[in-house]
Amino acid sequence: LRSAPRRSVLTVACEQTEVLLFDPISSKHIKTLSEAHEDCVNNIRFLDNRLFATCSDDTTIALWDLRKLNTKVCTLHGHTSWVKNIEYDTNTRLLVTSGFDGNVIIWDTNRCTEDGCPHKKFFHTRFLMRMRLTPDCSKMLISTSSGYLLILHDLDLNKSLEVGSYPILRARRTTSSSDITSSGSSGPRAVGSPCHQNNSGPLSEKTCSRPSQREGGSPRNSLEVLTPEVPGERDRGNCITSLQLHPKGWATLLRCSSNTDDQEWTCVYEFQEGAPVRPVSPRCSLRLTHCIEEANVGRGYIKELCFSPDGRMISSPHGFGIRLLGFDAQCSELVDCLPREASPLREIRSLYSHNDVVLTTKFSPTHCQIASGCLSGRVSLYQPKF
Repeated sequence: LRSAPRRSVLTVACEQTEVLLFDPISSKHIKTLSEAHEDCVNNIRFLDNRLFATCSDDTTIALWDLRKLNTKVCTLHGHTSWVKNIEYDTNTRLLVTSGFDGNVIIWDTNRCTEDGCPHKKFFHTRFLMRMRLTPDCSKMLISTSSGYLLILHDLDLNKSLEVGSYPILRARRTTSSSDITSSGSSGPRAVGSPCHQNNSGPLSEKTCSRPSQREGGSPRNSLEVLTPEVPGERDRGNCITSLQLHPKGWATLLRCSSNTDDQEWTCVYEFQEGAPVRPVSPRCSLRLTHCIEEANVGRGYIKELCFSPDGRMISSPHGFGIRLLGFDAQCSELVDCLPREASPLREIRSLYSHNDVVLTTKFSPTHCQIASGCLSGRVSLYQPKF
């Protein structure tokens, strides 16, 4: 589900190669792109008021223009497996995609033609699930099915990154600020680290070339490897299936499931900004602030959740419906209700209108409205009665 900025268009990515367009106010069906791709459509991202991109299990990304939907602007080839995620940097006009081939690829839409866009492989990691950019595009976050969260700090999308060229800061659990250490700290890398070189195995810190650092800060594209603390999963491992970011860049929102698929959690982690301990240390870390156990209905399916546009609420798929969650009962700002220890998210309201498992939900960026989509293909729109 995706809404066009400043326009009344709701776009829906479908499993059977289709993209649907609706008027979210009237719920009127506008158009169906019946053969948008040759396989499942996974994600939609608007670049501006008229251009949007779609990605698919057919390994391609397509660019579309709302003014001329009978044909694609162009098709982008570069991934070798299912493409699951699209991000966009409005300042540089660079499109960023990630897929199950483990690759993050940068596409230069400034030089787009009918044949596609110039592109380069930016990053690679094993078990990649989702990739997001912070609102200011200063960091890239990547989640993996092996329970790791990767953060690229001081992000420079124009800088070519070969596998192994980024400095790794530290592989550690996110527990407390006292755990923040420099890359020179003792201790082995966690088993099963997602970073690797030439597909030959884990990448040790000694094999990473250290680019020259900027004065007073860490090097560009410095990598921090974290294993986020998840309630109930201790010593069992977990899979981070969904990754979202607070609209003001204050926190990250994760949907995690245990390796045995018997538990599922929604977790909020605060970005802890601060001066680096050493020049190569991270400029932020994460701390678990709020969490809630989910229904764990529809095991094996990924459930995409989201923040509201103001960041005060979370909409989360919950069985055959969605739950609206807050940091407290008053839907206060996250910064106004940060607990010393992780606290439960508060359930504000539950909305059930589907006859199948809900897999995705999205707040409208412009209207007081929420959309949800279920496994059988039904889309529901909710808005309050005044």
